[in-house]
Amino acid sequence: MTWACVLYAVPAPVPGTTRRDGTGRQEKMTVVATYPDSTKTSLEQRLRARARERWPQIASLQIRHRGNFSYVDATLTDATTFKLCRLRYVGSASQWQFAIYRASHDDYDESVFFTGLPVGTCQDALDTACGLYLNDPTAWTQHPTNLRARPLSITPPLGGNPGRTGPTMPVPDQERPALSCSRAS
Repeated sequence: MTWACVLYAVPAPVPGTTRRDGTGRQEKMTVVATYPDSTKTSLEQRLRARARERWPQIASLQIRHRGNFSYVDATLTDATTFKLCRLRYVGSASQWQFAIYRASHDDYDESVFFTGLPVGTCQDALDTACGLYLNDPTAWTQHPTNLRARPLSITPPLGGNPGRTGPTMPVPDQERPALSCSRAS
């Protein structure tokens, strides 16, 4: 796999500084990194697949890339278009930072995912934004992923054979940790 990183130097004004010629403007160079086209393609595919799978109200997604940001807009089946969120590339195609679009301020506000973490999948970001704008709070519930058809085995398998378990050894009472509870007054 080949990685490519493009760096752009963008002049940014420094407030409160003056130039020697007295014009009152001085510039500072800021570096803006972009991410690979393959990551952009992967992001678009993941978001569109999630929209088809979970959000039937969405007719299409529009995704724009600028620097290390991707902006996600949705067009509903009734032709209404609105901004959803902004994703920030943090070095991995599977992990993104997320900012929700605030129509009341016409800006993007850094947000956390429903897991409470500052980074997550692009699909979770789409679910969070759509849950808010399409009024579906079930988008924020995380379904258990560890369900099994049978109980979990308590003992490890013998000899690497997953169908056979080893003998269990009872733990004597004196080796079990004592549990004590007291009420603070």
